[in-house]
Amino acid sequence: MKIDGNIGMDLRSVPQNAKEVEAAGYSGAWTAETSHDPFLPLLLAAEHTEKLELGTSIAVAFARNPMTLANTAWDLQAYSGGRFILGLGSQIKPHITKRFSMEWSHPAPRMREMVLAMRAIWNTWLTGEKLDFRGEFYTHTLMTPFFTPDAKELDGFGPPKVFLAGVGELMTEVAGEVCDGFICHGFTTEKYLREVTIPALARGRAKVGKTLEGFEIIGPSFVVTGGSAAELEAAATGTRQQIAFYGSTPAYRNVLEIHGWGGLQEQLNTLSKQGEWAKMGTLIDDEILNTFAVVGEPESIAPELSKRYGDVIQRISFYAPYASDPDRWAAVMAALQAA
Repeated sequence: MKIDGNIGMDLRSVPQNAKEVEAAGYSGAWTAETSHDPFLPLLLAAEHTEKLELGTSIAVAFARNPMTLANTAWDLQAYSGGRFILGLGSQIKPHITKRFSMEWSHPAPRMREMVLAMRAIWNTWLTGEKLDFRGEFYTHTLMTPFFTPDAKELDGFGPPKVFLAGVGELMTEVAGEVCDGFICHGFTTEKYLREVTIPALARGRAKVGKTLEGFEIIGPSFVVTGGSAAELEAAATGTRQQIAFYGSTPAYRNVLEIHGWGGLQEQLNTLSKQGEWAKMGTLIDDEILNTFAVVGEPESIAPELSKRYGDVIQRISFYAPYASDPDRWAAVMAALQAA
């Protein structure tokens, strides 16, 4: 199993963080589109590492268009020497329309078309074939030599892999059909992964005559651990609040419903509208916490993750919660990588 780390978003710290993540033995490192751009840190990370895979988890797809994404991903793939993974997510309608002031419609079909349009653009740049992509949401029919990057920039490794994050079945199926990998949302349980996510991915792969062989799935990442009882409790409190935050989102209700907790979504949503963020976390009892997260001392994490997900995921990403004890953490890492 590949284990991925985090390099942070502070551009001044990224070079050193990236070096440390690579030296610690992580397979890859990811950035997220939250309060900063997700792509800029990866350029610095690529400059200061040699083998570390670098990806976005996630970049907001619908805040951009296929051409801008194709350009940025091409440049990062070229500069990193083939180590870049373009991880995309749709976000939800209010963010796309109110935060980014972009159009929202039919997210799963739009995402499918966006990925296919990017691949068409890359193909034109690599082969010189005429760009002639005509879809329902995106049309790309103009490409001149002045705007075409040199195909030799990607010699030996080709265009970047594209991963897609999702929760709902339609978006998950799209990932299986047109992408190289899938990023499980943190708000995913083993039951939901096995009964909903995996079958949807398999349906998508079957549409294009493929299986899940060679398709990478990044597993859920909630881990509650620490080097002391106080650290463990602090991690549990923060994770309860994060689970509650995601649980308040109507689009994620299905994950709760598969466990018989559908009514909790309405309670959490009501509290979120009142700004009761801390109170929301108190509704996440131990049963819910242990269903979404692997909870325990550091040495118990690897066996439990392997038990839950070892046969269905290829990589996992989470924060190292006790970097002050590198020897202890190295043993956990080794156990996971051997799984």
